[in-house]
Amino acid sequence: MGRPLAIIHQMMTRLFHRQIALLANALPFLHWIVDFIQWVKGMGAAGGALYALAYIAGTALFFPGLPLTLGAGFVYGAVIGTLVVSPASVAGACLAFVIARYFARDWVARRLQKYPQAAAIDRAIAKNGFKVVILLRLQPVVPFNMLNYALGITRISLRDYALASWIGMFPATVLFVYLGSVMSDASDLLRGRPNSGMAGRVLLWGGLVAVIVLVWWLGRIAKKALREEMGPEQGLSMPE
Repeated sequence: MGRPLAIIHQMMTRLFHRQIALLANALPFLHWIVDFIQWVKGMGAAGGALYALAYIAGTALFFPGLPLTLGAGFVYGAVIGTLVVSPASVAGACLAFVIARYFARDWVARRLQKYPQAAAIDRAIAKNGFKVVILLRLQPVVPFNMLNYALGITRISLRDYALASWIGMFPATVLFVYLGSVMSDASDLLRGRPNSGMAGRVLLWGGLVAVIVLVWWLGRIAKKALREEMGPEQGLSMPE
């Protein structure tokens, strides 16, 4: 394997190991999600609508989104899976935003006390909310589900939040849905990687290299921009 592919492989390994480490604490929910994915497969348009509703609810209820994102690619393919997940993820994020803003502000504020970056996020959004939300989606400094609630108690409007979230989340959505589309079995979703033989690996690497590099590059840009917006003392790094 040449050096470029080795670097890409290392990037993917770190990315998925981080995600799977977060998911490890979510069992048995993961098995329930896989059972749901297997059940909804073959239900057609009705299944797609049900899948989107489950994704929206899961986002608001702090369910891990990675298996459902991968599962959409597995069930519907890369294009249709993206069309299901992208609006559903934004709708779920908006549901959490509305809950935080109008019903659970005090609870969210207490939860955010363990994230020292929260105050800096609020100050940065007060200056340039739309841009900062995009950057936070590309390079999160607070876990995704908690970030949805955290942004609900900032001063950004729901309209700007929704559009910025869609823009910022779209590259990673495409990446994970595409990865799911080359998985040969639903059980692969628990591992976060395909087991589809040589042909599947060739398809995976050929189709994902550009997206992986794009997501990584955007993340690097976002990290630098967030440091400028929030201050270098915040120690911007991916949450463990």
